[in-house]
Amino acid sequence: MLEAFLNMDEETFTTLSVTILCTALIAYMCFIIYKLAKDSKAGRYGTIVLAFVLGFGMFGFIAKTVLTEVLQK
Repeated sequence: MLEAFLNMDEETFTTLSVTILCTALIAYMCFIIYKLAKDSKAGRYGTIVLAFVLGFGMFGFIAKTVLTEVLQK
């Protein structure tokens, strides 16, 4: 397992690292949105607005990734 990881080519490493790190970043951003809504006492409507507005950028990144994969096939 370790040998396969050490002999990995650059494209595979880049794909794996971007996928893993972007997923972690998106999860962290969701936590930040939740914390911001909780600390500001936004309520249900405010939390939905915060999640929509701040999460729109994350949706754009995910949509770009999906569209790229679909168009490459």
